[in-house]
Amino acid sequence: MRVHEPLARHNSWRVGGPADAFIVAKTLDVMKRAVLVARERHIPFLIIGRGTNMLIADAGVRGLVIAEACDDYRLTEHGDTATLIADAGASLPLLANTLAKQGWAGLEWAVGVPSAIGSAVVNNAGAHGSCIADTLRRATILDAHGAEQMVGVDEMDYAYRHSRFKGEHERGEVVFAAEFRLKRDTPEAATARLRKFNEHRRATQPSDPSAGSVFQNPPGDFAGRLIEAAGLKGTQRGGAMISPVHANFFVNVGSASADDLLALMRLAQARVKEQFGIELQPEVELIGDWSM
Repeated sequence: MRVHEPLARHNSWRVGGPADAFIVAKTLDVMKRAVLVARERHIPFLIIGRGTNMLIADAGVRGLVIAEACDDYRLTEHGDTATLIADAGASLPLLANTLAKQGWAGLEWAVGVPSAIGSAVVNNAGAHGSCIADTLRRATILDAHGAEQMVGVDEMDYAYRHSRFKGEHERGEVVFAAEFRLKRDTPEAATARLRKFNEHRRATQPSDPSAGSVFQNPPGDFAGRLIEAAGLKGTQRGGAMISPVHANFFVNVGSASADDLLALMRLAQARVKEQFGIELQPEVELIGDWSM
């Protein structure tokens, strides 16, 4: 365990202050013990995967931050289908790559989604018209009473970038592992889809540090289109910029603070509301102590 660990080292925006306490959970056992001890001692805790889809306050995070690094997985074949069981800390894009090259289809869309399995299940991560709920069968969770349970996908209240685990529920129910059903395909066909998705990502998304899409797409429209139409592409606050490549990506151009990024988020929301009457809802979650 480390104290006052700079969380800018552990998130894709590379901003944010320190955690009071920080532990890397390399196994599910360590992760479970950390959660149970934090609960027993009434210490607030936060679990992070790859550090995307979050904006960590410059003042940092009070309590314990648990970094998921438990990344084991196993694949069991059943003829033309296979069952994938992966720990919460396993890399979603790495699994997408590995399994496609073996001729297993179902996760190719995720090759450009920089998420751990646990975070993807919590947020119902998605891209290219697909999402985690499409292939997920069930998840192993630690419930609010410290017991492990299996939860079926039909019990997860899935909707666009939403599940029962988000927000307050995430503190009560912790995703430990997830089980997916994949289908047999040829390695050539599956890797061709990987290349297509990778090429699209390189052509349409910035390479500067970001957290992925900042806002959810409103019904029937795209957040990026609205922000661009509001004239905000390239707008900068401090070291943060609304990307000239894709307006729903806010990037750290070298010295951004969390406050810089939040200021841009508030500006985009206000301008889009003023011009189009649409209230943009954040896809990223504000994490930590924002009282300062």
